[in-house]
Amino acid sequence: DVGFFFYIGGNDSQHTAHTVSVLAHDRGLDLVATGVPKTIDNDLGDSEFNLLDHAPGYGSVARYFAQYVRQANEENAGSCPADPVLVIQAMGRKIGFIPAAARLADPRRDMPLQIYLTESGVSLEQLGENVLRQLKSDGRCTVIVSEGFDVGEFGVARDSFGHIQYGASQTTVAQTVVNYLNTLKFPVPGKARGQVPGTDQRNAIAYASTVDLDEAYRVGCQAVEIARRDGDGWMATILRDRSRSTYSVRFEKAPLERLANSERFFPKQWIAPSRIDVTDDFLAYARPLIGDDWVSVPLVDGLARFARITKTFAPRRLGAYMPQRYRKG
Repeated sequence: DVGFFFYIGGNDSQHTAHTVSVLAHDRGLDLVATGVPKTIDNDLGDSEFNLLDHAPGYGSVARYFAQYVRQANEENAGSCPADPVLVIQAMGRKIGFIPAAARLADPRRDMPLQIYLTESGVSLEQLGENVLRQLKSDGRCTVIVSEGFDVGEFGVARDSFGHIQYGASQTTVAQTVVNYLNTLKFPVPGKARGQVPGTDQRNAIAYASTVDLDEAYRVGCQAVEIARRDGDGWMATILRDRSRSTYSVRFEKAPLERLANSERFFPKQWIAPSRIDVTDDFLAYARPLIGDDWVSVPLVDGLARFARITKTFAPRRLGAYMPQRYRKG
């Protein structure tokens, strides 16, 4: 009875959608499988941004993280006599789009801010040297470090796809960096401390980008239209109109097989020569995605109201589902 299958997610999800499409075809099933992009890491697509300019989810997390860094900087400016170094870990695995968003908090570069992307290739020892120089010049330093930054072995856990689960590992990259920095002789009093924002950046609706919300809805509509009009094996996409001076997008489609297990890294040309910052070209790319307005959040008893959808199911035909990794035999 199922005629359409929509899979919302990132590169692994699009691989699954493509696999379902192939299996359905091989078994003669009349099923249309369509991909819908969504990943906060923004690593879905090609390095030229020709298949997908950005994924829904990234604009909201970039807004959240930029605001988080701006607020942390205000606090650190007051607490720096005791904690001159603040290390903040960013989500995104080994992909640098989320840590890069920290620069949106300080586009004029007034903060003593250093940004360490995995793609920058900076070592832990070089990071330490950079921090010591910043402390000598400014008396404090805020360090943004990707959760995939290379600090050596730290007891990683992995998911069913083999990806590192940073939040489930024995320690964090941020804590490893903090521990290392606190072995150095700071030129100012105090210690380094760390912060690790968690999954709240994926679900803090008050920080959502209005641009992101609008595009997420519209790319979903595009997916339905693609499935109805073009049939099986496509993913809905968002492409930027590069011919216009103001931000504008259009909604297109790309073959699922080209997006399946794709992995887009942060562009090398957007990493500053210092390797501890990003360029203004990245700011031009990311700034429109975070929007300019706050979302409207309905409140009940002073707290955000969440939608609840009535659960209506078809009659059960199969047994209780057990994830593959937990099945015996």
